[in-house]
Amino acid sequence: MSETVDETVTNPHENRRQVLYWRLLSRLFGDEEQAGLEAASVAVVDDIGLPPALLDPSVSVDSVVQRFPELDGAFDGLMADDENPATDSDAAQVGAEEVRRAALVSKLLLNVFATGSADVSAAQLATWQADAGWLERACGHQPGELRSRPGDTGLAGVLGDIEGDLVRRMRLREVLADPALAARLTPSMSLIEQLLHDKANLSGVALANAKALIRRFVDEVAEVLRTRVEKTSVGRIDRSVPPKRVFRNLDVQRTIWKNLTNYDPEEQRLYVDRLYYRHTARRVEPARLIVVVDQSGSMVDSMVNCTILASIFAGLPKVDVHLVAYDTRALDLTPWVHDPFETLLRTKLGGGTDGTVALEEIRPKITDPRNTVVAWISDFYEWREDAVFSGMESLHRSGVRFIPVGSVTSGGRQSVNPRFRERFKDMGTPVLSGHIDKLVFELKNFLT
Repeated sequence: MSETVDETVTNPHENRRQVLYWRLLSRLFGDEEQAGLEAASVAVVDDIGLPPALLDPSVSVDSVVQRFPELDGAFDGLMADDENPATDSDAAQVGAEEVRRAALVSKLLLNVFATGSADVSAAQLATWQADAGWLERACGHQPGELRSRPGDTGLAGVLGDIEGDLVRRMRLREVLADPALAARLTPSMSLIEQLLHDKANLSGVALANAKALIRRFVDEVAEVLRTRVEKTSVGRIDRSVPPKRVFRNLDVQRTIWKNLTNYDPEEQRLYVDRLYYRHTARRVEPARLIVVVDQSGSMVDSMVNCTILASIFAGLPKVDVHLVAYDTRALDLTPWVHDPFETLLRTKLGGGTDGTVALEEIRPKITDPRNTVVAWISDFYEWREDAVFSGMESLHRSGVRFIPVGSVTSGGRQSVNPRFRERFKDMGTPVLSGHIDKLVFELKNFLT
């Protein structure tokens, strides 16, 4: 053991690699530079023939590559495969390569993750997006590929969160007014939130660019959700309708099982007295789906997801979809339910939360309670808690399939008023998990 420890301590490549990574951690989590680590890191990169600009987070990766063209392909796939086993014959060479790799990785991570907390200009956002593109290339992806995947977690989710934070800190109107800068924006939930909040203050080129970004994001999320809807069950079998006696409906396994008593072991034959067929008829009476979405400031993610989801269900046969958004006033968005883009443009995010106005809006829509499902998406932090819960309880008792859903996000995060959570549980309608997949399954199972 002692020999191994001594070898590790005296290994110059391992020491250099550790210096670079300790320096990276210091810059990511500390407010001040560590002079000793900075000087040692400069010495390391100089010794292995790399430019000191790699250590400067204010210098973009684009600038480094332009000044040192030999590094152009050095970042591609750099972090896609960590397996690089060394043999006795090439241990020294591999050690040197690992130091070089540590310097390049440190550059990417520092530029992408050390974003500070100050206001962000349009140029700074564009530079960060370019650096994030280099990190994506290093992970084996195309620039922008990870950040454009709705609902992804892991590195994709982290990059999306960082970009969302930068968008919140930037001068968005300045960017939208410049078509070139606007074209570089990656549609994300954080960006859509800012656009929806600020749409009343936009006009001309800025408004047109904002709408284009919203439509791009809506189309991307819609494609993901449409696939998830298609993957769920098609509908419930109606066993009150006798099965059609045709060959394609023949239930071979059940037929054999029911006729086993007729098996003749001497002749090794099974004599069939009766054929059994599968039920294939499905219920065809139309169902009504009423989606109620809290459009207060904390529910933007849910508003976007559920608006798109409602439009997808509205495209299914035998489903009558209604969409109502509310804060302290209720807004019937049903006329635009087939077009989530137009629906979102009509929302007004922010304000308080009073579910009684939504209850008043949806009650006239419930004409056949047992054939109606109400999906109520909210964090349930209500101004008039008792009145809202009483109204929901009344819907449930009338025979309506009432589904309370915590703030729906693509990643499954949710925040729900604990008092409402307990009361829904006692009512026999526990709050559905915040992941949108479960809501898709519940709705599809009831409606089709």
